[in-house]
Formats: sequence, structure tokens, C-alpha cells
Amino acid sequence: MTIFLKLIIIGFISGMILAASGKIIRLTTGNKAEILLYNMDYMPVLKKWSDKWITGIIFHYMTCIVSAVVLFYMLVPFGWETNIWPYVLVYTAGSGVLYFLSLLTDKPPASDSFSSWFYWTFSHAIFGFAVGSLIKWWI
Repeated sequence: MTIFLKLIIIGFISGMILAASGKIIRLTTGNKAEILLYNMDYMPVLKKWSDKWITGIIFHYMTCIVSAVVLFYMLVPFGWETNIWPYVLVYTAGSGVLYFLSLLTDKPPASDSFSSWFYWTFSHAIFGFAVGSLIKWWI
């Protein structure tokens, strides 16, 4: 199986892990940070389809797959593509910043909720660990 196809599968599996961690956080704490995984309200072109539940799910998984593939190939020139920590660091830091896109939507969570920001960022750290671990193990 080609590396590219493996990366697509890794992105999908890691996206499932991210969705599950968000769901577990929501069920145990009541925090609604998970909603951001599927929210497209802040994207002008995609916003017109944001009322359909399936488009949010497709958006989530496509984002997970593309980010896994792109980051892998960005790390190749440095020889870091099979190290776990670059994935954890990039996805954690990136999601910590991207959380504030919640300023552009009326849906929860609130952009000034530290707990939502923390849960969102933490779940993406898990995602980064999943991507990095699966790449290390399978590629």
C-alpha cells in the first residue's frame, strides 16, 4: 500500500479518535467545544451547507485527512516525518489558535471560555499523538 493511501487512512482513524475524545469530553463535562469540529459557519463558501449534519462530518474528516497528509510531507525535508512530537506540537498549537474562529459564529462554545479552549486544544493534542503514533507504527 502506498504511503499516501496509508496517510489518508491514518487521517481518518485519527479523526475518529478526535471526534471520540470530543464526545467523551462533552458527555463527562457538558462542555460544547466538540461542536467546533463540525462547524462551518465562519467559512463564506461552505456556510450555505452548514445546516446539514453530514456536511459538518465530511468537513471534519476531510480536514483531518488533509492535515495528516500535508504535515507528513512538510516534515519529510527535516527527516521528522516519523517522529510523534512534531504532530502533537503542531496540532496542539494550531488548534489553540484556531479555536478563536469561534468569535465568528453564534454557535457554542464561547470564544472567551477557557475550559472550552483547553478541552479543544487537549483533544487536538490527542489527535496529534494518534497521527504521529500511527505514522511511526505503520509507515
